[in-house]
Amino acid sequence: MVEILNGSVLKEEILEDLTSKIKISTDGYQKAPGLATILIGDDEASKMYIRMKHEICRRLSIYSLDVHIPIECTIENIKEEIQKLNSNDKIDGILLQLPLPLKFRKDLDDLLNFIAPNKDVDGLTPHNMGLCMMGDEAFAAATPKGILKLLEKAEITIEGKEVVIINRTIVIGKPLAMMFLKRNGTVTVCHSKTKNLDFHMKRADILVSGTGNLNFITADKIKNGVVIIDAGINKNEEGKLCGDVDFEGVKDKCSAITPVPGGIGPMTLAMLMQNTYNSFLNRISE
Repeated sequence: MVEILNGSVLKEEILEDLTSKIKISTDGYQKAPGLATILIGDDEASKMYIRMKHEICRRLSIYSLDVHIPIECTIENIKEEIQKLNSNDKIDGILLQLPLPLKFRKDLDDLLNFIAPNKDVDGLTPHNMGLCMMGDEAFAAATPKGILKLLEKAEITIEGKEVVIINRTIVIGKPLAMMFLKRNGTVTVCHSKTKNLDFHMKRADILVSGTGNLNFITADKIKNGVVIIDAGINKNEEGKLCGDVDFEGVKDKCSAITPVPGGIGPMTLAMLMQNTYNSFLNRISE
């Protein structure tokens, strides 16, 4: 029988543990952890994700700051706001909400590099990406970290397995590949230019998809017993949130699968809060 990898349940376990740890730390240090989010423009989906992050901060008693920069701003304006947060002692974590508006996407690397590495709770600065490549996952990207945590909780073996990742972004594919390699998985990273993609999917023991294409993974493209991690976000014709995977069509061929919603999304939020708390502890001991 297929195992449903429920990220919502595990998220609650993680947040409950963090709540008690944060209370003890806040009482002891007389200071709460702090997270700042930066939203450029007025994208509705991004605004929704920002609200979710601040709601969890309130639940955990994490101080949170919502920085909203109008779309008419310049790159210099954004850097000024980042620098203020770099210098703000109340802030332990800085999150630049992605994706950026089209006019700034060419500047992504420059903006990420402007965030102080010890406040980069998204794990996307060159410094922290480099640490992840070297095996230090303390501030690894939140989504890959959440994926590995979910697999670990389910006691799914990675060592020796054929791992296929259909995503090469710095948010998912690149750091996740390094993290699977650390655990002795045999990793193939696929993307829009990959030839014979079906061949790679068919041989995967663990298949991670983050393409943003509805029903991209169907039963004929996978082998029996595969573990599927669906990191895609889409909406169907009825407006219902879905992933990349034809969930009902493939689940009976899987040994384990994540649902959408309720799979990787909640784990990303949990790992973001974990990274914020880790940053708080590191900075307060400096």
